[in-house]
Amino acid sequence: MPGAESIRAAAPADFESIRHVNRAAFGREDEGALVDRIRGDGDAIVELIAVDAEDTVGHILFGPRAIDGPDGKAVPATAPAPVPVRPSHQHRGAGAALIQHGLEACRARDAAAVIVLGHPDYYPRFGFSAAAASHLRAPFSRPAFMALELSPGALRGARNVRYAAAFGVWHRLPLAN
Repeated sequence: MPGAESIRAAAPADFESIRHVNRAAFGREDEGALVDRIRGDGDAIVELIAVDAEDTVGHILFGPRAIDGPDGKAVPATAPAPVPVRPSHQHRGAGAALIQHGLEACRARDAAAVIVLGHPDYYPRFGFSAAAASHLRAPFSRPAFMALELSPGALRGARNVRYAAAFGVWHRLPLAN
């Protein structure tokens, strides 16, 4: 039944079940290892799980990103790690509920923008767009690279996206002339 899952903050007791959800959803260890590293580096801003009958069936973790703003100050931004949902619970609303709750939690923590590397047919329903990210420099290609302003105008004049070490991509490029 859609929406049967409840969403709550993840706790240390959930970490093993989160690894299992990642493994079940993606068929490998990479995504779970990324989540463990983000968390271990102290870079988890928001971490939520979807629970059905006390079983973890989905997960979302938002980590920090800084985007170089036009005034030399960083735009406080965040981005989700891959969002796993157990195959038995996919297409039932758990992923959407995690994203919606996560975006609200990021907004409450004063994130001005969220960037995502995700399916271009899925994330626009939450307000993400490739156009909003078109002027940002990042190591990811469009149209899967998208942005959402939580604070209107937050990305105006912004340029380079800096990533947490866990992502293994460059952390800062010089500002483009």
